[in-house]
Amino acid sequence: MACRFSEVVVDCRDPDALAAFWSAVLDYRVLSRDDGEVEIGPEAGFGGAAPTIVFGRVPDPMPGKLRWHIDVNPTDRDQDAELRRLLDLGAVPADVGQTGEESWHVLADPEGNEFCLLRRRLDPL
Repeated sequence: MACRFSEVVVDCRDPDALAAFWSAVLDYRVLSRDDGEVEIGPEAGFGGAAPTIVFGRVPDPMPGKLRWHIDVNPTDRDQDAELRRLLDLGAVPADVGQTGEESWHVLADPEGNEFCLLRRRLDPL
C-alpha cells in the first residue's frame, strides 16, 4: 500500500491573503477557517484528486531558501497568457539563477514563496 499526497501546509504571515492568491491561481475555494488557519482546495474538498493547502499564521516564517517548491501548469490557456494572469494576481518574477533559456518561469507569491509556471497545458481536474 502507498500514501496519497493529500495536503500541503504553508507557514505564512497572512493566511487570508495567501489563501486568496492561491485560490485564484488554482481555481480553489476556501474550505475552512479555523484558529488562524485557512484551508483551500478543489470543489471536492479534502481527499479528492488534488491536494488541499492549509495556510497557517506564524509570526516569522522560516528564513532562507525553501527546500522544495510548487510547479503549476496552465489548463485553459497558453503559458504566456497564464503568466500575465499570475502577474496580475500579484505574483512577481523571481531570479534563482536561471539562464533565460528555460521553458518555465520562476515566480514568487505575495510572501515570496517561489513556484514555477511550466509550459505544458494539463487538463483541468
